[in-house]
Amino acid sequence: MNNSNNNLKSFMFSISGFLKAIDSRIFSQNKDKKYEPFRVIVNKEIADHVTSWRFVILNSIIVLTCLGSVFSVMSGLRGAVKTGNSGNAFFFLQMFTLSDGTLPSFIVFISFLGPLLGISMGFDAINSEQNKGTLSRIMAQPIHRDYVINAKFTAALTVVGIMILALALLVMGIGILTLGVPPTPEEFIRIIIFVMLSVLYVAFWLNLSIFFSVKFRQPATSAMAGIATWLFLSVFYPLIIEIVTKPMTPSATSSTAQVLNFEKMKIALMRFLPSQLFSDATTTLLIPTVRSLGPFTMEQVQGAIPGPLPLGQSILLVWPQVTGLIAITVLCFIFSYVSFMRREIRSR
Repeated sequence: MNNSNNNLKSFMFSISGFLKAIDSRIFSQNKDKKYEPFRVIVNKEIADHVTSWRFVILNSIIVLTCLGSVFSVMSGLRGAVKTGNSGNAFFFLQMFTLSDGTLPSFIVFISFLGPLLGISMGFDAINSEQNKGTLSRIMAQPIHRDYVINAKFTAALTVVGIMILALALLVMGIGILTLGVPPTPEEFIRIIIFVMLSVLYVAFWLNLSIFFSVKFRQPATSAMAGIATWLFLSVFYPLIIEIVTKPMTPSATSSTAQVLNFEKMKIALMRFLPSQLFSDATTTLLIPTVRSLGPFTMEQVQGAIPGPLPLGQSILLVWPQVTGLIAITVLCFIFSYVSFMRREIRSR
């Protein structure tokens, strides 16, 4: 009798474990099915971006210009390696920062062409779907409304991240094959952080273009709004700062404190620009000998020992710039998200 009771108990425990396993399996499948529409939209958007002629043309321009800037400084770096004048300190990073005068450096090209990449991938994200009548069809499906805009941003950012990472790895591979100088672990980490900052910088312009795509019905209008914003922040804002601050320029008899305060005010006004934040952060990370992002007095410089900063100190130095880039990127995403969630979507 005891044996039969024990067998019955073991059988019940087996059935209970089997049912729990089935329940957990069904729960995990339901959990996966909950996010299945989001993955489907992301995969569809990635495929649309990669196969579009717009992305192919712009990607070709970015790759050719950046590789041209790298090859333009390669001869000088090769000569430094042969003569032994490489300096033995972060020599591999110079491929991203140096220029021979014929073409700008790699980071300058990323700072200039990154906004165009973000604007081109987001200016028709929403309004083109609405003009074609597909947005109302998507909203008629049993999916969450925010899946659409979240998936479009995720897909575009994924494509941008893969492209910039592949470009950075390509430059590193060219440097290893041509110069025969492998990057140190710290150099590799600095380059990876530079890639992350570049993706964050492009994400700001991507969110801004998606916001214009939500606000304006015609893709041409949203594209012109994005390009106009880029031109204003890149060209006209620095000119306005020069015009406004010119009457306040200290005279030749001004004290050192007045000159220092004027330069600090001018730098603070320029740091409202996303490009300035990106330039400060990437320059400090890729040129470890940069020890400050502001003006110095002779008393502050006196007694300082020249030398490169460790990686941790460089990150602390540019942390305000990184925080500013994150803040404006998140702010633009919030604007586009709220505008899309409040938008009335009608069928054609």
